Amino acid sequence: MNLDAMVPNYVRCFQNYVPSRPDHLLLQEYGAPLLHRLNNNENPLGPPPAAARAIASFPPELAAIYPSGDSYDLREALGRRFDISPDRFLVGNGSCEVISLIIKAFCQAGENIVTADKTFAVYEWVAKFSGIEARLVPLRDYAFDPQGMLERVDCRTKVLFVCNPNNPTGSYWTQQILTDFLEKVGDDRIVVVDEAYREFVEDELYPDAIRLMERFPNLVVFRTFSKMYALAGLRSGYLVGSDAVVDLVRRTSVAYSVNVQAQQAALAALSDDVEHIAATIALVKQGKALLRGVCNELELETIGGEGNYLMIRTPINDMLMYRRLMKRGMMVRTMTGFRFPGWIRVTLREMAVMESFAEALREEIKVIRK
Repeated sequence: MNLDAMVPNYVRCFQNYVPSRPDHLLLQEYGAPLLHRLNNNENPLGPPPAAARAIASFPPELAAIYPSGDSYDLREALGRRFDISPDRFLVGNGSCEVISLIIKAFCQAGENIVTADKTFAVYEWVAKFSGIEARLVPLRDYAFDPQGMLERVDCRTKVLFVCNPNNPTGSYWTQQILTDFLEKVGDDRIVVVDEAYREFVEDELYPDAIRLMERFPNLVVFRTFSKMYALAGLRSGYLVGSDAVVDLVRRTSVAYSVNVQAQQAALAALSDDVEHIAATIALVKQGKALLRGVCNELELETIGGEGNYLMIRTPINDMLMYRRLMKRGMMVRTMTGFRFPGWIRVTLREMAVMESFAEALREEIKVIRK
């Protein structure tokens, strides 16, 4: 076969994502006695109790039955939670699927999306491997630059993606910044506000983007059960928008993409999240305070607003630091792929793990600076 002739150039030129290998292989490769995953912003508390019970009691016979093709019960619960029509929700196999649905619904060859250059990479990836131009705007003071984004918009711009708060910097737009941006964008293109980490933000100035949709019908909001709700392994996220927008996006979706257990766990999580969210926020605050203190002690620069993660500038190449920490059983995220060379991102976890990581970091920095 002449695959080069069969495959579009934008697919041939795209570099595939290589996920990390299973824990047992990593332990063997690095000779580590244990492995703490501090790389994927997972919640160490696990799902809310009701969701944990739903997962544990999942009837095996349901594995033979197709799930609700449109996550009906979950959408009904979301509608009650936010007091809007359930038809305005579309549940996907994680937020990555709904990103793809938006681009498929609104973009075609020759058009473009606009987002930041140092943010969640899937906006850019999906656009590029779909043959759509991704216009990347540099961050300003580690935050999305609204004016910079507006300056990249032209008549071929269809979607603007704003990660709020931003992964990996934790910066966020306030209600005023977001409202001003939406007014200037106009109503002839889609604005997506990705709120994957919104439950970690306590600032009263942080916007509830869902409440802005009545005023801005071109606004689409993403949320997920992966982060705060600790259901990353089951892959469940959703978008919410106007009736007209969601109806169009739904035409690009594939039925049955969200499995039965994911739907049941997410539904249960919504019913039992108050204490879980409070406990997770407390854990994150403790971990962030400890790690910032250690980095100040070691004179290492940090970046981290809201979210369950902190970025640390390392005195050596980030991949080399990754390898050194892996030998001590600490798996972090290297940030060169996020266009932050020389930085690592650390997921904030329970204090015992944070203390172990702090000790590993101290030891490595001591060796490096000898």
